[in-house]
Amino acid sequence: MDSREIITIILLILLIVCAVAVNLTGNLLQAVIIFMAYSFMMSVVWILMESPDLGITEAAVGAGVSGTLFLMTLKKIRKEDEVDPSDRREEHKLQNEKNAKSSSGKKRRTGR
Repeated sequence: MDSREIITIILLILLIVCAVAVNLTGNLLQAVIIFMAYSFMMSVVWILMESPDLGITEAAVGAGVSGTLFLMTLKKIRKEDEVDPSDRREEHKLQNEKNAKSSSGKKRRTGR
């Protein structure tokens, strides 16, 4: 076996490790980073297999565009999760008012 085959086998083993790690990790940011590493390694495998068109496409789309979109989505999700405490107080106040109205309406209906 020459060095090219050994590198390809090592990369294929690392691809399997990355695929399992993405599924087992609980942190979404870590999963996206592992996914991007997987895609980068896959592009190297394509180039080693003498298919540079697939390697370039995998690097551009897999690691580049998809990874960027995943990171932007995570950023947007985290922004929406960070709620101002004053907004939470208003939400609780509105919810309490709704509950009070619905419970008083039930009492009226049952009281007739």
